[in-house]
Amino acid sequence: MELLLVWLLNAVALLIVAYILPGINVASFGSALIAALVLGLLNTLVKPVLILLTLPITIVTLGLFLLVLNALVFWFAGSVLKGFQVSGFWWAMLGAFVYSIVSSLLSRLLAS
Repeated sequence: MELLLVWLLNAVALLIVAYILPGINVASFGSALIAALVLGLLNTLVKPVLILLTLPITIVTLGLFLLVLNALVFWFAGSVLKGFQVSGFWWAMLGAFVYSIVSSLLSRLLAS
């Protein structure tokens, strides 16, 4: 049950990000649900492999390259899905940053 609630909150966070940032578009709540699911799957399955493959550059940049990986995963999800669009890399960077902040704030509502 909690997993479904987190999924819904992440979809709402994606809608909030699309409302705040003009370079990110979400067509509907259904598209936000699918995009939140795809982002969750990419972050769970693909991102650890990318982190492992880019470990040397992550160490050299003192972990700042992880921000680039977050943006690339966010941008990739926007390019794969039809109802979720990201206009470019810098919008993906800003969108991933704002998405993580908003989703963490919304998930704190669950903890309280």
